[in-house]
Amino acid sequence: MHTTLESEVGKLLRQQRLTLAVAESCTGGLVGHRLSNVPGSSEYFLGDVVAYSYEAKERLLGVPHDVIVREGAVSEAVALALARGVRRLLDADLALGVTGIAGPGGGLPTKPVGLVYIALVTPQGERVVRHVWQGDRLSNKQQSAEAALLLLRDYLTGQNELPNTYTNQKRPDELL
Repeated sequence: MHTTLESEVGKLLRQQRLTLAVAESCTGGLVGHRLSNVPGSSEYFLGDVVAYSYEAKERLLGVPHDVIVREGAVSEAVALALARGVRRLLDADLALGVTGIAGPGGGLPTKPVGLVYIALVTPQGERVVRHVWQGDRLSNKQQSAEAALLLLRDYLTGQNELPNTYTNQKRPDELL
């Protein structure tokens, strides 16, 4: 029987007695969908907030308005704020935050279609990774969800460089 990434993540979360919360924008709930496909996922998966609009990001997850204005909704700082916000909201051990431009429109020269930031917030530290996918809207969403689950799996198996590794030179708390 083929083991899915989400079931592998679930097994690791269960073994380590950790809970997870997710905040998604561009993936529209796809990460949570995949996690909740695993029977028994309610043992570790607390919930998923799909905060697509700026207002939802600010109101539901406490993303500071000035950060969205200064950095843009698709940024390292917002991905981190999403993960921090959902972790706090649902009182989870771990949290993922995903924000990006799925396409086909919405891209800019400095922020192309396919640009995605994924944040992982843990008791040991935080990490934000940047990806630029080359697919269509659905493919970009699927690749982003897969990358979020891989980031989590790598953390749970000790393969991530936590704590405190970021995609740029400034720590995210310096950006906020």
